[in-house]
Amino acid sequence: MINRRQLFSRAGAAAAAFGGLVEANRAIASASAVPPVDLALPRAASLARLHAHLDAAPRRRDFKTVPMILTKPDQWDHEAIGLLKAYAGGPRQVWDNTDIKSPWLNLMRNALNAQIWSWGHPDFLVTSATHGSAHLALYDDYLWKKYRFAELTGAKGSDNPYLDTPAAAKVPAADFENPAGAYSPADNSVTVLQRRGVVFLACHNAIWEFSGALIRKGVNPDKLGHEEFAAELTNHLIPGAVLTPGIVGTIPELQAYGYHYIK
Repeated sequence: MINRRQLFSRAGAAAAAFGGLVEANRAIASASAVPPVDLALPRAASLARLHAHLDAAPRRRDFKTVPMILTKPDQWDHEAIGLLKAYAGGPRQVWDNTDIKSPWLNLMRNALNAQIWSWGHPDFLVTSATHGSAHLALYDDYLWKKYRFAELTGAKGSDNPYLDTPAAAKVPAADFENPAGAYSPADNSVTVLQRRGVVFLACHNAIWEFSGALIRKGVNPDKLGHEEFAAELTNHLIPGAVLTPGIVGTIPELQAYGYHYIK
């Protein structure tokens, strides 16, 4: 069986053979899939409905250029953000995550566990307002290889390690108290948290500033202009990510709809 990483690799290689960055973007997008929300509790019906609608909401990932400041809703995932605003199935939390080397994934996992099993809220919704260095976790393996992001984060290998699925995820979900199971510290990853219903919000401002930083450092093998470089990063966000016009400006929008802010 071909796994998710193999699909990304084959799609990217095939498209590159025919030439053109846009073709590569389209091929990779067509081969990707949002992780199923199969580690949420069966009785989390509201959370399941939200994700069914989120999965169907459009994600534009075929940009050729993007401006510094987004001014039109079709430049970000406005339909998906609207669904998040409308969610009323349970308590909602927005995590301000900026440091990729912090325990951000572990903290969100702990919040989920306490809300679901201790406080009895199976439809608890966690959103990650991701920016700063944490935003690197929201780029696919194609970008991690091309721009050698592992060197920036101290990660091993060349792929995005935050997309790995630890062995702990294979432990039966019903065994939720297992200290080496699906809900334990052994199972912290972006992909596994997505399978629990966590929504990762991406930041256009982080994309713009990071692409500018790479250009200034000479890490620009295709000699892209700033607007083109930012478009490439946008086009290679991981499946399921929700692009915002800027995290720090989107957090108040969510708070206005009852999301509890936590840093």
